[in-house]
Amino acid sequence: MKLKLYRPICFFDIEATGINIGKDRIIEISILKIFPDGNQENKTWMINPGIPIPPQSTAIHGIRDEDVIGKLKFKDFSSSIFKMIENSDLAGYNSNRFDIPILAEEMLRSGISFDIKKYKTIDVQVIFHKMEPRTLSAAYKYYCNKNLMRAHSSKSDAFATYEILLAQLEKYKNLKKDVKGLNQFSHQKNIADLAGFIKIDENGNEIFNFGKYKGEKVFDIFEKDPNYYGWIQNSDFPLYTKKILTGIKLRKFNKKS
Repeated sequence: MKLKLYRPICFFDIEATGINIGKDRIIEISILKIFPDGNQENKTWMINPGIPIPPQSTAIHGIRDEDVIGKLKFKDFSSSIFKMIENSDLAGYNSNRFDIPILAEEMLRSGISFDIKKYKTIDVQVIFHKMEPRTLSAAYKYYCNKNLMRAHSSKSDAFATYEILLAQLEKYKNLKKDVKGLNQFSHQKNIADLAGFIKIDENGNEIFNFGKYKGEKVFDIFEKDPNYYGWIQNSDFPLYTKKILTGIKLRKFNKKS
């Protein structure tokens, strides 16, 4: 079953130094761009993260410190990567919880104003887990009847993710076939900041999902404890989380004006 597209969609996968959104860095990113007319474009960037690659991460993706010697930093590639995904939608495997948040961090760190609201996103893992809970390799075997020869190679993972989604569309006749419908199905509707530090309650209010004010409205806390905003901004929270909180604070200020 063909995926219905009204604008390009980028299937992408990231290999990184670890899974801490705020601290870890991208080592490799591959993007498979699918156009509404069926044409494809793909690109892979190997990146020097600027920090050591832990052995436990190398054990997963096979990339070592010596592999990135002489490679450029993310900032050097950021404009090219942003240009490739601009005016497109985004899809990946576990992308809502990892790939998109860490990409947003790297973009903001490079001075590019990444705004997730401009993209519809499809997380193939969410669809898979809702239908058949398993890993990416098992998903590829289950849906495509193939063995994923190079799991945790960003290029093979990105291509496999696209194949899995096409197979999911074929298998699950009740799934919407367009990006908007798949976005709604796989989107984390109650998360405001990608990393999950700020949630949205049933009334549409942003609430803290951590710390001493967990469950309380961000708006109310900024009124009651104005120093809390400063503490967050000076702490090791993801840049995108800080950006969302700044937007809430500015909204609060404009409401008072």
